[in-house]
Amino acid sequence: MAFIIDGKKISQDIKEELKEKVTAYKAGGVQITLAVIQVGKDPASCVYVGNKKKACEFIGIRSLAYELTEEATEEELLRLVKELNRREDVNGILVQLPLPKHINENLVIRTISPDKDVDGFHPQSVGALSIGQKGFVSCTPSGIIQLLKRSGIEIEGKECVIIGRSNIVGKPMALLLLRENGTVTICHSRTRNLKEVAKRGDILIVAIGKPKFINRDYIKEGAVVIDVGIHRDENNKLCGDVDFNDVIDKVSAITPVPGGVGPMTIAMLMYNCIDSIRLRQNPGSTEELEYPI
Repeated sequence: MAFIIDGKKISQDIKEELKEKVTAYKAGGVQITLAVIQVGKDPASCVYVGNKKKACEFIGIRSLAYELTEEATEEELLRLVKELNRREDVNGILVQLPLPKHINENLVIRTISPDKDVDGFHPQSVGALSIGQKGFVSCTPSGIIQLLKRSGIEIEGKECVIIGRSNIVGKPMALLLLRENGTVTICHSRTRNLKEVAKRGDILIVAIGKPKFINRDYIKEGAVVIDVGIHRDENNKLCGDVDFNDVIDKVSAITPVPGGVGPMTIAMLMYNCIDSIRLRQNPGSTEELEYPI
């Protein structure tokens, strides 16, 4: 019987722990603030932003919401980001993606101060991760590491196969698995014999962006499968990149969709917001929260 990795429960555990941290900071006169910028009214983005606000409220982080219209110019957005960079009372800045096509996402990401880059997307954050230095880590990959660790799944020495090479998931995921002493293979659209490569994975992480694309033919017997995808199927039900029902009797553990990776992304965003205090107060410090990523 496969073990269903409960991202809702694990993320709630993390948020409870972070709530205690925030309470301690408040007792010392320190207020943590996250600024969230949303451009337009993309339905999925509205849901994500709403969930982030709820998480902030639960943990005790002050959240500032900036809602710009779809027609807002790149210059307006950059001006707001620079203003928030300068504000001493703002610890983290998050610009909800995707942005309208007339705005250069890469430019916006590079404009956010690395000290406030709680999404972990700035080139400086990515560079620090690549050479093993402390900094903000992308929330979804760091959440996946926590899912594995808190589920008692050993990473060291395991064959870890990632399907997807995005800057947000695939690439940082590979670096984090290497940090945990996994042996890592990244697959992508040009990978030959994808099924054979995927079946090498003791841990298979799927972020391919295609609903129910991965079936049992891609899965090693007894593998751990982490499904990053989220889609609507033909019946308008949420599903992932993995055909859950087809693989469930072949895996040893798997994340469901919904309720797997998704809640962890927000929990680790909260982690980054709190960690921003330590990074700003002690730039050279190696001290970390109880579960360093």
